[in-house]
Amino acid sequence: MAVPPESVRVLVVDDEDGITELLSLAVTEAGWQPFRAADGAAALRAARRCAPHVVVLDWMLPDMDGLRVLRGLRAEHPELPVLFLTARDALEHRIDGLAAGADDYVTKPFSLEEVVLRLRGLLRRTGAAPQPAGGPVLALGGLLLDEHTREVHRDGEPVNLTAKEFDLLGYLMHHPRQVLSKAQILSTVWSGGGDTFDAGGNLVEVYISSLRRKIDKGRDPMIHTVRGVGYAIRCPEPEERS
Repeated sequence: MAVPPESVRVLVVDDEDGITELLSLAVTEAGWQPFRAADGAAALRAARRCAPHVVVLDWMLPDMDGLRVLRGLRAEHPELPVLFLTARDALEHRIDGLAAGADDYVTKPFSLEEVVLRLRGLLRRTGAAPQPAGGPVLALGGLLLDEHTREVHRDGEPVNLTAKEFDLLGYLMHHPRQVLSKAQILSTVWSGGGDTFDAGGNLVEVYISSLRRKIDKGRDPMIHTVRGVGYAIRCPEPEERS
């Protein structure tokens, strides 16, 4: 079963609120998860925090131009596909952007349908869409879990987990953004293999607390409690315009 479409993260970078709002709506309607940034510095921070699969990048930003942002993105994410937005008459921008390694561009004014089609093409051509859930590596934001090696990294740093912590994290990551009840977690993570547990105890709470200390400590939280319902793992929201 493939990773849910909402796991495809699209970073939209533009200082015009109207444009970012329209693009974010188009991204959402395509079944993807939009993240927004209003300038170059915010874009670089957002890319570190949510590890987008593709970026829509305006050429003209208030703090730096698109080429500088592109270089910053590629320094940390060499294969990240980038779609430039340029002014209709800025032929030199298109040439410079493509020469610098941008994957595609659209000119303003543009149609939302064209942007979505070009993003779909970039995701296919570059292989940037998430791996199937049955594949060995699960990714959510900067969190990576390798089911073959049983290794976990967040933002490039290794995270040491016990066997059961790993199983719990894997179950959460197979269901990104979905609220999982205590009963669901117990029946899946602690079922079989001779495991015994007290359904009325606090086993799940203890392990969730331990995961938070290892995964979220000193970072934006990814593991969330929905009071009275259960637990969910979500990519942190990037910083937006202040």
